[in-house]
Amino acid sequence: MAKKVLVLGETREGALRNVSFEAIAAAKKISGGGEVVGVLIGDAVADFGAELVAYGADRVVTVEHPHLKSYTSDGYGQAFMAVVEQESPEGLVFGHTSVGKDLAPKIASKLQAGLISDVTDIEGEGDDAVFIRPIFSGKAFEKVKLKDGIDFITVRANNIAPLERQERSGDVSSLSVDITNLRTIIKNVVRKSTEGVDLSEAKVIVAGGRGVKSTEGFEPLQELANLLGGAVGASRGACDADYCDYSLQIGQTGKVVTPDLYIAAGISGAIQHMAGMSNSKVIVAINKDPEANIFKVADYGIVGDLFEVIPMLTEEFKKVM
Repeated sequence: MAKKVLVLGETREGALRNVSFEAIAAAKKISGGGEVVGVLIGDAVADFGAELVAYGADRVVTVEHPHLKSYTSDGYGQAFMAVVEQESPEGLVFGHTSVGKDLAPKIASKLQAGLISDVTDIEGEGDDAVFIRPIFSGKAFEKVKLKDGIDFITVRANNIAPLERQERSGDVSSLSVDITNLRTIIKNVVRKSTEGVDLSEAKVIVAGGRGVKSTEGFEPLQELANLLGGAVGASRGACDADYCDYSLQIGQTGKVVTPDLYIAAGISGAIQHMAGMSNSKVIVAINKDPEANIFKVADYGIVGDLFEVIPMLTEEFKKVM
C-alpha cells in the first residue's frame, strides 16, 4: 500500500542539514511509491522548500513563527502536530540528531505510535520495509518491522544515501499555527562548537585522544581535517584533560559518527569511544602502543608518533589534492 510520509527538514546556520536529504531517501522507501511531504519549521524557512523538493520531496509544508526561531520541544511539537493533523500521514521520518532525538519521542507519545530510533538501513519498501538499527553500543544489529500504526523512525546521519539532486517542481505551502503556552523561550544561543563541517555529518573525521598532550596538539589534526574537507573530533580523555571542548567528544556519552574515513590519532580505544565510531567505513589508527585497543577495529594501523605521522600524511595529501 502506498503511504504518505512526512519528513522533518532541519536547518543549521542558514542551510539545510544533509541528514534532511537522507531522511527523504528513507521516506521514499517507506512510502512504497506514495507521497513524501517535507516539513520545515522555523522563523524564516520557506526558502529551503525548493531544496527539499530537489532532493525528492513531492511537496513541502512550512510553519513559520517568531517563537520558532530556535528549537524548543514545546514550540516544534505544536508546529509539527498541526502538520500531522492536516496531513494524516502513514509515516514519519526525522534525523537522529539532537532535535530528532528530543522531538520524536514527544510526537510518538502524542500519536501513541511506536518509534524506531537510530535506523542505519532499510530493507524492502512500503509495507515490507524492515528497519535495521545498532544495539549494544554497535556490537550487533537488529531488524525491526512495525506491525501496525504509523511508521515512525529516526535515521542516523551518513548511513542512508540521499537521492541525486534534480530539477523538480513541487508545491511549497505554509500552515499558520499559533504557538502558545511555551514553557521555554530561547533568548540567545551561544555556540561553543568549532566552525566548519558539522561533526555528526562529516565524511572525514580526524580525532585526537590524550596522546595529543595539549590544546596545541590538536593543531596538526585540524590542518589535516581542513585539507580533507573534514572535521576534528576527540575522545573523552582529551576533553576531560581540557585539550578541547566537549562539543568535539565522540563516543557513548558524546556524538555517534559514521564517516567515510575516521583517523584516530593518539586514541587508545576505550570501549566507550569505540561505541561512537566503530561503524565508520574506513578507520585509520595512529598510536605509539602496538597493543592499543583501537587497532582491533582499525582497517589500517600505523604504529608511530602522531606528531610525526600526521604532518607526513598532510604533506602527502597535499601532493595529490
